[in-house]
Amino acid sequence: MERRTASGDPREELAARLRLLQQLSGLGVRALARDAGLSSSSLSRYLSGQTVPPWPAVIALCRVVKRDPRPLRPLWERSSNPLPAPPKASRQAQPRPRNDLPRDVTDFTGRVDQLAAVLGAVERHQVVAVDGMAGVGKTCLAVHAAHRLAADYPDAQLYVDLHGFTEGREPLGPDSALRMLLGALGVPSEKVPQEGIEQLAACWRAELAGRRAVVVFDNAADADQVRPLLPGAGPSVALITSRNRLLGLDGVPPVSLDVLSPEESAELLARASGDPGGPDGRLGRDPESAAEVLRLCGHLPLALRLAAARLRHRPGWTAGILVERLSQGASEFDAAFAMSVKQLDRSQARLFRMLGLLPGTSFDEYAAAALADVPLPSARAMLEDLLDAHLVQQPTAGRYRLHDLVHEHARRAGEQQDARAERGRALGRFLDYYVHAAAAADAAIPVLSPGRSVTAGRPPAELPRFEDKHAALAWLVAEYEAMIAAFEMAVAIGADVHVCELPRFLRAYFARRCGTTHLNSLFERSLVAAQRLGDPLQLAEAHSDLGFARYNAGRMAEASAAYEAAELQVSRAGDVRFEAELAMRRGYLSWDEGSVEEPLELFGLAGKLFEQIGCPTGVAHAAASQAWAMLQLGHREEAARRAREVLAVPHPDPAWPPTLTARITLGVAIAAEAPDEAVEHLHRALELAREDGHMNNEAWCLNCLGVALRHMGRYEEALAGHRQAFALLDELFEEHWKIHFLNGYAETCRLAGLPEEALRLHRQALELAPRLGNRYEEALAHEGIAIVLDATDPAAAAGHRAAGRAVLRELDPGDR
Repeated sequence: MERRTASGDPREELAARLRLLQQLSGLGVRALARDAGLSSSSLSRYLSGQTVPPWPAVIALCRVVKRDPRPLRPLWERSSNPLPAPPKASRQAQPRPRNDLPRDVTDFTGRVDQLAAVLGAVERHQVVAVDGMAGVGKTCLAVHAAHRLAADYPDAQLYVDLHGFTEGREPLGPDSALRMLLGALGVPSEKVPQEGIEQLAACWRAELAGRRAVVVFDNAADADQVRPLLPGAGPSVALITSRNRLLGLDGVPPVSLDVLSPEESAELLARASGDPGGPDGRLGRDPESAAEVLRLCGHLPLALRLAAARLRHRPGWTAGILVERLSQGASEFDAAFAMSVKQLDRSQARLFRMLGLLPGTSFDEYAAAALADVPLPSARAMLEDLLDAHLVQQPTAGRYRLHDLVHEHARRAGEQQDARAERGRALGRFLDYYVHAAAAADAAIPVLSPGRSVTAGRPPAELPRFEDKHAALAWLVAEYEAMIAAFEMAVAIGADVHVCELPRFLRAYFARRCGTTHLNSLFERSLVAAQRLGDPLQLAEAHSDLGFARYNAGRMAEASAAYEAAELQVSRAGDVRFEAELAMRRGYLSWDEGSVEEPLELFGLAGKLFEQIGCPTGVAHAAASQAWAMLQLGHREEAARRAREVLAVPHPDPAWPPTLTARITLGVAIAAEAPDEAVEHLHRALELAREDGHMNNEAWCLNCLGVALRHMGRYEEALAGHRQAFALLDELFEEHWKIHFLNGYAETCRLAGLPEEALRLHRQALELAPRLGNRYEEALAHEGIAIVLDATDPAAAAGHRAAGRAVLRELDPGDR
């Protein structure tokens, strides 16, 4: 690319970069415009520097020559004179580099050749697959190598257990794994494709392309499970472990592990047990017994560490005693496990068996306390004891997990020693914990107006405490996999109330981190559970929740059907709070379907119902939505008055949705009469959306700021706001959000003297609106096109104007 021009004008530099793209393409202006989907006249202005292209046009030009557009983004932003962005440190979307690697073992022994092979394969091929039997040390080697590589790959060190061979659990699918990985990189949920493994994998590879990251994929079942997860072009590397040779991964060299040699086994046993070695050590004084320990452990690192832990914590034991205890087991695995468990006291052994009930994922001390029904300090102390005995692993501070083989042993021990009813009660407490903990986290993230009560099970004695919404969101991120595993367990054992309620408290999390595809799947299964329960309120809420998920995925017709089904249950349910929330949701849907006055009526109904039950937060939420609807109807003074009423309602979170909606509404409503105050409100809303890390709301604020600045006649600044909003939506893959912004952006372009750009945007709205079922925006698009064409093609303008009026008559024959 060319260097910055001597004038220092970013517009001239951007034009020079675009001219270089044309040179690379080898095409003339008309041919390049055709291939990029642009008009030749617009492209000529972009290449000459007369006009700054919209960001999608830059992307389209880069695609023609197969170049990454992201390096051009800072220059494009300077060229567009955008509004200043906040410091990166203040944005939730800019976390510190992620390090999920489990702790490296301090007694890593042997494997010199294998470690060299792993590091060499990574250097040459980016990816390596370590295979071998259970307990042979695959994970230990991969994690040790990843720690060695961490300094050279500072952008992220990620670890994912794919659960390919976890007893009682399905392997982690590529869809879930990719969403977890993208979340670990801090990729906003809105940028994550909603459907399709190929699209998710492409997004993952694109995110890795600009980073130096090392990823460990542990416990892979087969090549198909791991293939979509591999990095593409770029510097990032991956280490895979599996019990199977992954022959289907072309170009991925294998490193196979066998058991340790007798010399390596003896060294590991001595180091892990703290034995000084030599003739004075316990092992050295009885070499025959020491050799028998190695044989009984099968020279497997996992079994050796378990045996060594017993020897280390029993100073009076000899190697002969250790052999005697090991010999009581049925195999090298069970011998080591059983011997370790026998050294536990009764409460520790009971907790260990209870942990075998867990669905093969990580857990914290709160979950362990609920599972075993013991106080939190007791659970914490027992977990530390199990950690010392190598029966529990601690991948990160505060979180624990069981090796697959240990987990299976604990499960079998529980089946043999604990009554079925006792195991059932433990599982119930575990599920109760996650529903109540998720509800507590959801309550700390004030997104929805009324709080929901939990009816599933009983609240545990202790729950995590969340100082603010950021702490709650961090907990939800850490516990995501465990909660999904809990949901699957609830489905498996028929805990229908838990199946209904757990996803309800994950909506704020999914809105910010994981998109809506998985949420739709969860609520589909919740509805099946509610139908089995037959409870009117559960059934009504399940239909409404599914409608909410459909709505957020842009599936408007299905959302409408779900809300209608919920409406049929309202009278049977007899719950005013639910009736109010359903009215709010129906109002949002009605708005997106193109109606204006019906949403106003529904928001008014919701406000009265919330007032009836004494819910001021719900009243404020409804009033803010009413104010916004009034603004769209042209009732600026009334909209401003209602917005000010909402802003007068105190709330601890300044980014609370009603406050954000009210500030945006007020800013647009008073733009012409009080421009300084309007800009202040809109800038504050933008700042709050950015601090909250909610990029959809950020795009909304930017677009509305563009509308307000247009009302003030400040067209260049208005265009900058619109452009930033659409650049965000392009990043977030949120096409259906654009329908609310396209016609307003086009109007700004027309008034700013850009009729061709205005026409393009109105036509884009005209194409998108019918697909989404938004007839009102369809009518506005027709009218906008007619206004632009009036001067050049009156006949076409008349046709569009007539079509727009016909749509309005269909929507509301009496009033429109």
